[in-house]
Amino acid sequence: MTTTKTADVDGTLAQVYALAGAGADIVRITCNEVEAAEGLAEITPRSPVPIIADIHYQYRLALAAMEAGVQGLRLNPGNIRKEDHIKTVAREAKDRGLPIRVGVNAGSLDKTLMEKYGSAVPEALVESAQIEIRYLQEVDFDDIKISVKHSNVPLMVESYRLLADTIDYPLHLGVTEAGPPPGGLIKSTAGIATLLNEGIGDTIRYSLTADPVEEAKAGRQLLESLGLRERKGLDLIACPSCGRAEVDVIEVATNAQKALEEANLPIQVAVMGCVVNGPGEAREADIGIAAGRGRGHLFIKGQVVRVVPEDEMVEALLDEAQKLVDEGLEARLAHAEANAAEIAAEERRQLIEIQGDANRNAERKAKVAEVAGQD
Repeated sequence: MTTTKTADVDGTLAQVYALAGAGADIVRITCNEVEAAEGLAEITPRSPVPIIADIHYQYRLALAAMEAGVQGLRLNPGNIRKEDHIKTVAREAKDRGLPIRVGVNAGSLDKTLMEKYGSAVPEALVESAQIEIRYLQEVDFDDIKISVKHSNVPLMVESYRLLADTIDYPLHLGVTEAGPPPGGLIKSTAGIATLLNEGIGDTIRYSLTADPVEEAKAGRQLLESLGLRERKGLDLIACPSCGRAEVDVIEVATNAQKALEEANLPIQVAVMGCVVNGPGEAREADIGIAAGRGRGHLFIKGQVVRVVPEDEMVEALLDEAQKLVDEGLEARLAHAEANAAEIAAEERRQLIEIQGDANRNAERKAKVAEVAGQD
């Protein structure tokens, strides 16, 4: 959702384009005044993604937003209460073929439901949605999506589970008022990922106290991590570092992430602190680099293809990653430097001699053989 004043057409459009570039497929924009509706009339035809008008209190602004050309509406049952107003909006939306999201929010629940249940419990949120759905259905409107957002993660999850068992409409997931990162990211991910893994949810939004582009990035990354969306951005994995690390893993990983994100490469990249276990542990990554004795071992799918000076690790990683994207896996493996794997193996052997084998592989293998050979 944009955070600009909607009347600021250029500023809002710039944010919409930034959100789309970060992975947002739909953008919600507030329509809280006449000037905002007028702004939507200029924004909507120039937007790269569908625009949803966020409506509160004034049903006429929903009518104005539709006239401005938006592709959908979000109505809050907690603050548009008159049945005839809701039905008027629904009839107009139906005539235009536009969907409506019934956006129930624990923080703005209708006072009659608060009196009935005492607090914003899941049953109250679901009943609020059901009341609104009935109003829409009574005018033969069924292009509906529902959300029952709560700032309390367990209650949010319980609310959506109850809703999914109660109605048969698409669901929009979110933890409302999650707060700033990192806490807001953790809460949102905990709630949204739990439900998505249960097969609940059709669209999502991270509600962070931050630049909305961070919301879009987080949502995209979550969907990619769950395998629900084709990877279009960087997935960087890195070891947590330890006493065996030969470089400052945090610094290298941070610099690598910045450079690779700027290049916008849709691959999985690994940054490992040492060569003893790094390439093997990260063999499923598209590409990665592990630190040796003053040098970095650059590997593709676990196979070392180059050995570079330590101060060139990030530069070499970016260069090889770009070539991997442009040329493909087989081509880059075919261009592996001669003896790179042998050099890497020797450096790994030397480090094990110096540092010892933290995993005690030889000792464990001997013990396994001893146990297996017993009668």
